[in-house]
Amino acid sequence: MLVNFLKTSAAGAVLALATSAPAYAVELEFYFPVAVGGAAADTIEALTAEYTAAHPDVSINAIYAGSYNDASTKAVTAARGGNAPQLSVLLSTEMFTLMDEDLIEPFDAYLTDAEQADWIGGFYPAFMQNSQTGGKTWGIPFQRSTPVMYWNKEAFAEAGLNPDVAPANWDELLTASKALTKKDGAGNVTQWGLRIPSAGFPYWLFQGLSTPAGAILANAEGNKTNFDDPKVARALEFLVDLSKEHAVMAEGSIDWGATPKAFFEGESAIIWTSTGNLTNIRTNAPFDFGVGFLPADERYGAPTGGGNFYLFKDSTEEQKDAAVDFVQWITAPEQAATWSIATGYVAPRADAWETDAMKAYVAEVPAALVTRDHLEHAVAELSTYENARVTSFLNDALAAAIAGEKSPQDALADAQAQAEAVLKSYR
Repeated sequence: MLVNFLKTSAAGAVLALATSAPAYAVELEFYFPVAVGGAAADTIEALTAEYTAAHPDVSINAIYAGSYNDASTKAVTAARGGNAPQLSVLLSTEMFTLMDEDLIEPFDAYLTDAEQADWIGGFYPAFMQNSQTGGKTWGIPFQRSTPVMYWNKEAFAEAGLNPDVAPANWDELLTASKALTKKDGAGNVTQWGLRIPSAGFPYWLFQGLSTPAGAILANAEGNKTNFDDPKVARALEFLVDLSKEHAVMAEGSIDWGATPKAFFEGESAIIWTSTGNLTNIRTNAPFDFGVGFLPADERYGAPTGGGNFYLFKDSTEEQKDAAVDFVQWITAPEQAATWSIATGYVAPRADAWETDAMKAYVAEVPAALVTRDHLEHAVAELSTYENARVTSFLNDALAAAIAGEKSPQDALADAQAQAEAVLKSYR
């Protein structure tokens, strides 16, 4: 109802503004990736319109730019061509690349000391790991997430498992997955126990294994990786064995995008996917389901994910001031709560969870608290200089090991050598 109200109010405001045809004092362009599921585009449209209705001297042209990759390509291409947007929501992992290309600037110069303490200091520390470096804040968390585990409670009960208790560690995950894997009379699998996507964002879901195994894939400065750590190899061995040795997960590449549908249709009893799919799963799952932390090995752990606001430097000072004000407004508690409720992404600040709207939401959807509490165990998503290249080395290693073309140790050693050749010049 809140989104409908905002959209109705916004429509009236836009009509009134169009009728009077004002000369805007400040015009902003805002690139936003709409291919993120849920009600993201509608909610961004409503919130942007609400802001401009309250700030009639500011015009915000929201450019819906497709996927994260599409949005990044369009924003960077525009910036290189001298026509940069003032703001973009791009992956948090783009931080080092955008810095390296000298396309963005930190938010710090546009904030008072009080705003540094109250606003910047109010975001969850886990999200700031991919937002700050060198003592400066280069990104503002907004569309943020972690991977979590969803399980089909009906399937658990049918398999003789407690439907209200999630597997807490790798041993319990394997035991449950074996009980949940079903075959027909001809030996064909009709329900997989587990589905961990390995195509789409393979490194991200893999961090849900390497982090519990006790490994950190890259340093905070973005110039060194640890792909050949024996703990990373242990995680990859476990992932490969789930299909090849234990037969609780389909062999080969497992698609990211089809994972929620596989859950809805009973193809997989346990899936790993983003907290950002919570609203999608709530809407479409025809059964009761649970949401839990990714299972522990040495520890609990998962990477953060999702998008940050970035401030592009090729703008006037007036535009930058207005852009920072908009980002402060849209990440404030009430707006952050509206965004989280509509999409399932994690509200990135603790004060958003204290709003009346969020309290009512979590009373109805307690699973949302799991996604928030998961942050206590979260680490930075893999991010380095020349991030696309370095990440591709790890993705290729994962694919080679999953396909049986290389051992986990050999695949990871090759990836580390490739990454080192790229990153050594940044140290």
